[in-house]
Amino acid sequence: MNGMPILVTGATGAVGGALVRQLAAAGHDVRALTRDPSGPAARALPSTVEVVAGDFDDPKTLVPALRGVARMHLVAMGGAVGPAGAEIVALAEEAGVRRLTHLGHDDFSRDDDDPLETAHRSLRRTIEASSMEWTHLFPGEFATNTREWAAMIRASNEVRAPFPEWRSALVHEADIAAVARVALTEDGHAGRVYIPTGPVAVRRAEAVRQIGEAIGREVTFVELTPEQAREQWEAVYPAQIIDWFLEMGQNPDTNAWVSPDVETVTGRAARPYAEWARDHAADFR
Repeated sequence: MNGMPILVTGATGAVGGALVRQLAAAGHDVRALTRDPSGPAARALPSTVEVVAGDFDDPKTLVPALRGVARMHLVAMGGAVGPAGAEIVALAEEAGVRRLTHLGHDDFSRDDDDPLETAHRSLRRTIEASSMEWTHLFPGEFATNTREWAAMIRASNEVRAPFPEWRSALVHEADIAAVARVALTEDGHAGRVYIPTGPVAVRRAEAVRQIGEAIGREVTFVELTPEQAREQWEAVYPAQIIDWFLEMGQNPDTNAWVSPDVETVTGRAARPYAEWARDHAADFR
């Protein structure tokens, strides 16, 4: 597979962009797939990277991007692949892709009434039934989720949210990318499921404090009641998701588990949230 390009889908996203940069820095031939190769995010990719157009909503547009590819990173977070998952996997097999990393969700809830859960489960089964060497990446909570606080912090140096004691091992996108890079470029990872997380569970109020340290000014966590949080979230999330958030918030340790997979796979410790905050300080200033 050496000498053949590695195709990275979702190449202008947080994880995809980090993976493209890591692969390029290691000297690999990288082909980056994006809907808009002329957009600013695509133009910011390393000059050595081949940027190509493709759209999961029209799988046939992926055929040129798959030509000559033996290794592929498939981003399927948040339903990105949609109902075309089986067709995309089939096209990859037909093109000769032999190794696939799949960034998606584990179907923890086993909710057969949730279309998104059903789609994740179906794609997972399709990948596992394929002829490719596959590796699943099902990360914990992304550190990038805390970017939703950026506008509040820029405007008022405060974060208005519920559950300051809620804890999560927020994972740096560069660590998710590093696990994918190793699985794509080294042997021994076929048929494995990795769950990258940060090194420790971080309280929400502590994350806010660490953002303040990163940007050089004090940022305050202002606790909302569940009712106030629901009112704030109604403009952003469906009612079902809000109910889920509020239910989880009653137990601050629901998501506090930590996985060793980043260090096990890459040989280096996972980056702490404070490092993510420093890396993204410009988002909050």
